[in-house]
Amino acid sequence: MIWRATILTLFPEMFPGPLGVSLAGRALASGLWALETRDIRDSATDRHRSVDDTPAGGGPGMVLRADILAAAIDAADIAPDRPRLLMSPRGRPLTQALVAELASGPGPLVICGRFEGIDERVIEARGLQEVSIGDYVLSGGEIAAMALIDACVRLLPGVMGKQASGVDESFSEGLLEYPQYTRPQEFEGRQIPEILTSGDHAKVAAWRRAQSEALTRARRPDLWAARRGTKNTTDG
Repeated sequence: MIWRATILTLFPEMFPGPLGVSLAGRALASGLWALETRDIRDSATDRHRSVDDTPAGGGPGMVLRADILAAAIDAADIAPDRPRLLMSPRGRPLTQALVAELASGPGPLVICGRFEGIDERVIEARGLQEVSIGDYVLSGGEIAAMALIDACVRLLPGVMGKQASGVDESFSEGLLEYPQYTRPQEFEGRQIPEILTSGDHAKVAAWRRAQSEALTRARRPDLWAARRGTKNTTDG
């Protein structure tokens, strides 16, 4: 059974979008993964296909109704072992570790919210796991869902040309990726670091490791602190 992403959205025409080109697109066309997009409005019960209502207690905007979204989730009829995700700025941060976890499973159902949010009761009743791609607010969950799916698809077997490509990159070991270089040897007076053309693979590996650690310390002290804390706990 191939890895499958099922999307619940009010704008199914947004998909596959970027997922239909480049690495993910070629893998989709080759059958290495599958994408199913479902319109939440298909579960509406009135002739206007209404899905939202005013927030209880007052306030601006509209809220996606629990009964409509629950019906859409139920209609998707996904297997019980597939995660049910809700893209939400208050959710668990999407990390490379979570991406790897999702990529190793059967593939998630991903719900794309809109308006001011969705009724809390459907989150509880359908066991939705909230996931965030960052501390900012988008117009809806579609772009966030695409980011999550793209990150997962590139880790699927057969998608990337070299399996090592998925291991030796940013966040794979809690570090930012080292600087990359290619031809020409000189660009506007800047040379490729000599060690990278030395042919000494051990020295190249050590240089890259040192660069990754230095970049992480400078640019992402939160990652560095978490990494050091984990290492100390393991050592202790």
